[in-house]
Amino acid sequence: MDWNNKVILVTGGTGSFGKKFIEVVLRDYSPSKIIVFSRDELKQYEMRQKGFDHPNLRYFLGDIRDFPRLRRAFEGVDYVIHAAALKQVPACEYNPMEAVKTNVLGSSNVIDAALDAKVERVVALSTDKAVNPINLYGATKLAAEKMFIQSNAYAGGRSTRFSCVRYGNVVGSRGSVVPVFLRQESQGVITITDERMTRFWISLEQGVRFVIRCLQEMHGGEVFVPKIPSMKVIDLAKVIAPEAEIEIIGIRPGEKIHEVLISEDEARTVVELDDMYIVQPAEALWFGREWEKLGRKIDEDFRYASDSNKDWMSVEQIEKMVQSVKDDGEE
Repeated sequence: MDWNNKVILVTGGTGSFGKKFIEVVLRDYSPSKIIVFSRDELKQYEMRQKGFDHPNLRYFLGDIRDFPRLRRAFEGVDYVIHAAALKQVPACEYNPMEAVKTNVLGSSNVIDAALDAKVERVVALSTDKAVNPINLYGATKLAAEKMFIQSNAYAGGRSTRFSCVRYGNVVGSRGSVVPVFLRQESQGVITITDERMTRFWISLEQGVRFVIRCLQEMHGGEVFVPKIPSMKVIDLAKVIAPEAEIEIIGIRPGEKIHEVLISEDEARTVVELDDMYIVQPAEALWFGREWEKLGRKIDEDFRYASDSNKDWMSVEQIEKMVQSVKDDGEE
C-alpha cells in the first residue's frame, strides 16, 4: 500500500485516537493531506494550539449524522479511519437515541459517503463491548461492525473496501479509568465497581500502530483483533494509590465484570496469526479467505476473554503504563 500523496480522513479526528494517529502518520509517512473531521470547533482550535498545524493538515467541521456534509468532506479522499462515536457507557444508557444516531446512523452515512466518493479503504474502530453486548454502546458498535463488513457486498465493482479493528480499553484515553484513579489518588479513596473486574489493555501508540497495519494489510471484510494483555482493575488501583482506601461501589448499568474480544460463536471463522486474530465474515461469497493461507484456524470452542487470557500485565508493566499516562498529562 502506498501512503505517498494519498488523502486520509479521520472522523472524530480531535479525539485521543485521532490525534495520536495523525501525529504518527505525519511523522512516519508522506500523505498529501490529512483531514480532521469533527463537530467541535473548540477541540479543533485546541489541536492547532498544541502544534497540530502541519501544512498537510485540514480541519473540517461537521457531524457524521449530516450526510451531505460528510459526502462533501469525502471528495478526493483515498483512506478513511472512522473513529467518531459516542462511547461513554452510562451516557449512552441514559441517551439511547443519541447513541443510535451517531454510532449506527452516523456509521451508515460514513459507508454511503465512502461508496459515493469511491474511497479506496475504510477502517472502522470497534470495541470489545461489541461482543455479546449487554449495554447500548456495545450494541451500537456491534451494529456498526455488521454494517461495515456487509458493505463490502454493496461495493460491487467499486474498489472501496471496508474492515474493522476491535480492541480493548485504551490506556489514558478519554473514558479510561486510569485518569479517574489518578484524580482520586489525592482524595485517598479509589472507587471500584467490582473487585473481580478484569479488562484488556492497549496503549494509544499500540492501537494506532495496529490500525495502520490493518489499513495496509486489509482485503475488506475482516475484523482485526490484536493479542493484548489483561489486567485486574484492582491491581491497577493498588499501583496508582497503594496507600488509598479502596471502596467497592457496585457495577454500573451496562458494565461487565470481564470483557470478551472473540466469542465462541465467532471462533469457527477465526484465523490466528502470531500477534493477532482475524474474524472472517461467515459465508460471504465476496470474501476470498486469503488469511487462512497465512494463519491457522482455531478451535471452535475458543473464547478470547479478559479473565481467561494467557497474557497478564505484571506490576512493573502496570507501573510503566501509569507513568506514561502521567507523562502525557504533563505535556
